[in-house]
Amino acid sequence: MCRRIDGTSVTNRARGCRERGFTLVELMVVVAVIGVLATIAIPMYANIQARGRLAKAQADSRTLASAVSVYGAHMGRIPSTLTQLTTVSTNLLGQRGGPFMGSVPIAPGGWSAYVYAPNVTAGTFTISTSGDGTSVSLP
Repeated sequence: MCRRIDGTSVTNRARGCRERGFTLVELMVVVAVIGVLATIAIPMYANIQARGRLAKAQADSRTLASAVSVYGAHMGRIPSTLTQLTTVSTNLLGQRGGPFMGSVPIAPGGWSAYVYAPNVTAGTFTISTSGDGTSVSLP
């Protein structure tokens, strides 16, 4: 039952009562549009997350490589482990330096831990990690 503007009651459509709402077709069109948008958006979102993890791995690797280089310049040799970058070190001249990093960064989710492969005698090193079907290796 609905009411007219003049306040009288009307019991069916024939007498001027208009019910308001959406038809089943309108609701199905809305659901279909949302489904199409979701099929486009979900893969794009996953791709953005993978690119973010790759960017983090690249940035962390560059940061580690820079810290190893600064440590090597101060100490006259590169560190044998990455944890040496997080402590104060004294070189042969008695000069204290560091810590060169606050902490060793953790690899992005789903990526392997950063692998540091130093060649202390040659003064070279490699920092690498892998995940999301790709790998990062410096220098």
